Amino acid sequence: MKRDIFDEKVHDEINVTPMLDLAWCLLLVFIIAVTASVQGIQVNLPKASGAPSLSKPKTKAISIQDNGQIYIDAYPVSMAQLESSLRQYKAADPDLPVIVKGDGKVTYQTVIEVLDLLQRLDITQLGLVTQRLVK
Repeated sequence: MKRDIFDEKVHDEINVTPMLDLAWCLLLVFIIAVTASVQGIQVNLPKASGAPSLSKPKTKAISIQDNGQIYIDAYPVSMAQLESSLRQYKAADPDLPVIVKGDGKVTYQTVIEVLDLLQRLDITQLGLVTQRLVK
């Protein structure tokens, strides 16, 4: 049996491919772990009381019932009272937003009177509230 010369030589080279694979895997795990831990910084937030805010909402709601009764927010008013209230609100906030909620059975004339009043008072931020049509 003949022996090969290469079998008798001592191998003095180290295969580094498996070590590089391991290094790349460790680097990848390190990058993922550090990125995940940095996304949210833990802080001790101050506590607030559960008391309701004293500031009133800016938007005023005008509701018209089917019998013609007019409400501003939840208070019943006449057309004259509505006009004086809206004038006061408009003086305090020139960009006063108003929404009108009219009952479906209310006379069209009542809604037009309210819209005319809003136009006279130069209230331009106006919204009309409707229900979504269910099919």
